[in-house]
Amino acid sequence: MTLHMQPRRDQACLIVHGPDQPGIVAAVAALITRNKGNIVTLDQYSDDPYGGAFFQRVVFNRPDFPLAMPDIEADIEKTLKPLGLEWTLTDQSIPKRMAILASTSDHCLLELLWRHRRGELPVTIPMVISNHTNTAEDVRSFGIPFFHVPSQGPDKSEAEAEILKLLAGNVDFVVLARYMQILSSDFLDKAGVPIINIHHSFLPAFIGAAPYKKAKERGVKLIGATSHYVTKDLDEGPIIEQDVARVTHAHSAADLAARGAYVERAVLSRAVQWHAEDRVIRHGNQTIVF
Repeated sequence: MTLHMQPRRDQACLIVHGPDQPGIVAAVAALITRNKGNIVTLDQYSDDPYGGAFFQRVVFNRPDFPLAMPDIEADIEKTLKPLGLEWTLTDQSIPKRMAILASTSDHCLLELLWRHRRGELPVTIPMVISNHTNTAEDVRSFGIPFFHVPSQGPDKSEAEAEILKLLAGNVDFVVLARYMQILSSDFLDKAGVPIINIHHSFLPAFIGAAPYKKAKERGVKLIGATSHYVTKDLDEGPIIEQDVARVTHAHSAADLAARGAYVERAVLSRAVQWHAEDRVIRHGNQTIVF
């Protein structure tokens, strides 16, 4: 039986961050109240009450929110700008559009498609793009458009240009579900949307091909996965989520890879859900996840 998340009609999410100072919480609560909003959840964090940074996520209900949104945004700007605070306001009834890039490995890709079909991810998936065709039939069985964009050789510019054409104006963020291609700085600039990646957590110890084989040879006792935002610095973007699984000497390299795939699926799914629900605030090369 397919499960569906209940639509969050008339529900908004306000993200606030900037220099910490007295009165921010009161100011935010007051502006929501005077705009006929009812706070559903409120999370906040200060990394230092004396001159540190402040972060807040407020979800509130407001009847006819889409109609009231422009007036609320104007009030937020008037209230928070004098405090030096940055903010974003989103309509939670509108799911984010998520494109998926994949290669031959299908475990992360199929996990996202399955969770989406069950209604566990508040997103729409306008497309899956892959540099291979082995997952095309599986993707289309979910009713998701599949596009094959080959990417071979050292020059990826033609493939990246084709992907950018597909993405342009159609997505709010991109997920690399084990997409085994390095994206250029030019691509990241032109994409203009957040990009989320997943990989094993052996970096930088076991870089390159066959990391689980190398890990087995080294006798590791923990394996794990990391999901992070993609930046121009390879695999060094702000981390969203991580997890580990314990292994022993009795596990083969294949066992390690299987357990690693399980962790990768779970970590990526959580990172995608948190991003889609506006739970992640980027702060330099770190994230605050509410």
